[in-house]
Amino acid sequence: MKDQILSHLEQPVELEKLYRKNKSEFKASFHAVYAQIQGKGSADFWYARLNYESESVQWGKASDWKFIVISAVLAWFLAKIPSFFSLDEEFFYPRNLGFLVFPFVGAYFIRSKNLALKDLGLPIGIALISLLYINLLPNANTSDTLVLACIHLPLLLWGMLGFIFSDASLKNLSKRLAYLEFNADAILMGGILGLSGLLLSGLTVGLFGLIGLKIEEFYFQNIGVFGLVAAPLIATHLTQTNPQLVNKIPPIIAKIFSPLVLIMLIVYLGAILLGGKDPYNDREFLLIFNLLLIGVMALIFFSVTEASKEQTSKATKWILTLLSGVTILVNLVALSAIGFRISEWGITPNRLAVLGVNLLMLVHLVMVAFRLFKTIYSQKSFADVALVVVRYLPIYLIWSLIVVFLFPLIFGFA
Repeated sequence: MKDQILSHLEQPVELEKLYRKNKSEFKASFHAVYAQIQGKGSADFWYARLNYESESVQWGKASDWKFIVISAVLAWFLAKIPSFFSLDEEFFYPRNLGFLVFPFVGAYFIRSKNLALKDLGLPIGIALISLLYINLLPNANTSDTLVLACIHLPLLLWGMLGFIFSDASLKNLSKRLAYLEFNADAILMGGILGLSGLLLSGLTVGLFGLIGLKIEEFYFQNIGVFGLVAAPLIATHLTQTNPQLVNKIPPIIAKIFSPLVLIMLIVYLGAILLGGKDPYNDREFLLIFNLLLIGVMALIFFSVTEASKEQTSKATKWILTLLSGVTILVNLVALSAIGFRISEWGITPNRLAVLGVNLLMLVHLVMVAFRLFKTIYSQKSFADVALVVVRYLPIYLIWSLIVVFLFPLIFGFA
């Protein structure tokens, strides 16, 4: 795309065609080459166009909101199936929670991007097979493989949503990067909507309580559920029509929390040694240790994604490189603890699942840390690091497929 922009700089029609073909990739590529084309041809016009931020909120078309409302009603109906048909909630919700969100957000992007159904066989097929498979698994409350399948299934559905977001292309790395950015923006917007919804709910229930009407049960079981399933759709639509609403917040979060988390991790590792706690013999501690690892790793990838969009200071490069190095150390501690537990008490579905994901994260972290280190002492840009982040993501989805579909069979649904 960069070469095409440079070669068509004096041809406005061709630039417009490139832009309409892939807007996000065009924008990223244009900003990457703008320093060398500034003041030439229509470069300044395109820079102003791509960076223009409307001062008013864009609500989109009426047809968009009609689609959102219909989708939210369908999602609400699915969420209420246990109530309507007297099904066991403990059976239904753990298995189907992801299907209340990802298919409907996926449908939003299929509609907005005008994707052809013939290109969507992979995500639709995996989603339908997963829906059937997860609900046919034996209803055993003590089954570790069932719990693991329910935990990993949303990650698999998240990956299928990313495939749709990437215009049904497995090779479009710039779209994968844009998908990570969308997730950050949608989470922030969803959090704002959620807090606003909680405030509205509290006021509504409180006001009705003042006149002697107890509406808590009806409100939260119906209106509250509708708000929960509608929030992801509304957050998606608002971030797509108004990227300027939240796109300045992620860089701030990344720059503030990256050094703080680095300090926290170093202090935490020292506290483990002094406090006598260890993940080798304490199962709950090992679980918390791994959750911490996943959270820090997500912050690193999030920070790299944000840093790839602008000039990055050397201090930021050092902070992210050191954070990656310390996180690798944390990962090695977790891996050694898992290996110790397997050698002492044997292989179980949980131990094998944790071992697998920790090995995948270790490889990914080493690759990212190596690229980060190269940005300090060479001319490598953060865009190269971001590509390493997104290129590896399908590996996690393959592992999720294995855990969801093969673990129950391998371990006899135990």
